[in-house]
Formats: sequence, C-alpha cells, structure tokens
Amino acid sequence: MISSFVITGFLGVGKTTLLINTVKNYFQDKKVAIVINEFGEVGVDGTILKNVYSEVLEISEGCICCKLSEEFEKGVREIIQNYNPEIIFVETSGTSEPFPIFMSLQNLGISVDGVICVIDTKNFDNYKDHSTAKYQIGGSNILVLNKIDLVDEDTLKRVENEVREIKEKYNVKNILTGQPIFKNYVLFKTKYGVLPEEIFLGVADLEKVSKLPENTMPSTHIYDDKFSQKIIYLPDTMEFKELDKLLSNVPKNIYRIKGIVKLKDIPNPLIVNYSFGDLTFEEFPEYNGKSFLVFIGSGLENQNIIKLN
Repeated sequence: MISSFVITGFLGVGKTTLLINTVKNYFQDKKVAIVINEFGEVGVDGTILKNVYSEVLEISEGCICCKLSEEFEKGVREIIQNYNPEIIFVETSGTSEPFPIFMSLQNLGISVDGVICVIDTKNFDNYKDHSTAKYQIGGSNILVLNKIDLVDEDTLKRVENEVREIKEKYNVKNILTGQPIFKNYVLFKTKYGVLPEEIFLGVADLEKVSKLPENTMPSTHIYDDKFSQKIIYLPDTMEFKELDKLLSNVPKNIYRIKGIVKLKDIPNPLIVNYSFGDLTFEEFPEYNGKSFLVFIGSGLENQNIIKLN
C-alpha cells in the first residue's frame, strides 16, 4: 500500500520548507510524489518544487479541500498510474483545512500515516483567531511548533498551551458518535522545519490514530474567514532597493506575500517570502518567467496594494 502524509498550516508558517527538509533527510531512497495546492492563479511553491523533485501535481485555483476534491483524486490517480510512488506528500493551501484531503486519500486506498500541522510559534498571535487555523490544528494528529528559535521560553510555553487548548476544542469528530477521529496526537518543537525521523518511521503509532472508521462521516464547519489575493507583475528594470522599499510597509490585512522577481542589480532572480512582517529573499537561478508577487489577505479586491512608477 502507498503511504502518505498531509502537511497543513496557515499562510507562511513554513510548510514547504518542512516538506523539502523531510524528503531530503529521510526519503532520498524512495519514489516520492508531491501534491501541492496554491491559493490563486500563480503557483510559486509549485515552481520551486518542480526544480527539486521529479513529480509534482499542482492544483492552482480555488481550495483543494472543497471545490477541487474531484480533481484532486483524479490527479492523484494519474500520479500513481504514471509514476508508481512509494509515498505521497500533500501540502495543502494555507487557506484550507486538511481533513477532506485525509478522507480523499483513504478513499483512494492510500494509507495516511499522519496529518502534520505546522504552526508559526513567532507569529501565532497574528493568526490564531482565524477559524481556518483552528480547524487546521483540530484536523491534524501531528502538531509542529516551528521557528522556536525566534521566541523566548515563556512565549513558547504559552503558545504550546494555546495550541493544545485549540486542539481539544476543534479536534475533528465523527458527527454520528461525537467521538474524535484522532484518538490522540503528538506535538513536536522545531526550527527550520526539521522533524525527527521517528515521525516517519511510525514510532508515534500514527497508523492506529489516523484510521477513519468505515461508514462514518466527520463533522463539518462553515468558514468564517474570507481570503482574497492579488497578483502583480513587476518590471525587470526594478532595483533591489526599490523592491525592499515596496515591501517595507505592508498593510495588516495582507498576511502573505510570495513571488519570484528579477532585478536590475541582482544577477539571479529572487524568491520573495513575506509573512506577518518577516521578509526573506533567496536566489533562484533556474527561473526564466515574469517577475511577480502574490498578495494574500482579506479585503484585497478594491485595494490598491502597491504603486509602480
């Protein structure tokens, strides 16, 4: 039977970094397939992963957990038929919850060995009240407090306690019996998205806790969050100082910015990553497309996000 892991978490928490580190560290001798979901029209993470792994299915519009469930299952079947992977990793959109993906994988006869929720310990206070984040935690059985090197011990302990409280309150349940689908869960603390190998070797006994009983249905919820996005294409004549200035005063209703930008005074294109005030750049020599930034947040439909001269 094919094994799988689902990786979920809010916008900008470090899911892709965790995915890359996991596959590189523990699965170099396995045939691995990556399934990713992007919120919106341009798949930045998909562009990156296509240069790291041999097989990626990128679903780039809407929400993988509801609108595209049929397309998701069809795409996974095609990967199995054409690639015959030993293990499949599914990275969900930061704007969706993981449990419908869990169910789809089991419907396909794929063993789900764990649903991993990545939590940004440093920026948790900025997004913890979003219902999406709560259901991501509730729908997972492996909770990962990431970026612990960026907070003090008191903050780490507080966030851990809050995450455990959310898990208990939003733990996904069988709607008929009221019993939790995941009878228990594990919590790990890490930095740079590096997890211990024991998670992927079954030491945490994940197979037992992640099996969905037959002829049952999970409880459902209605989203309270309203996400939107804008994609802006940038001229290749822009210099780094202009880009840095552009991103220096990001409105609070923008949670995530990512993109790939070619600059006049930098030899290689740069991957841009922004989440809750944290901005990083990474060189990406293989990229030959247009320069663009994807802004994800709330209420962006009628907002003039940036001004280009």
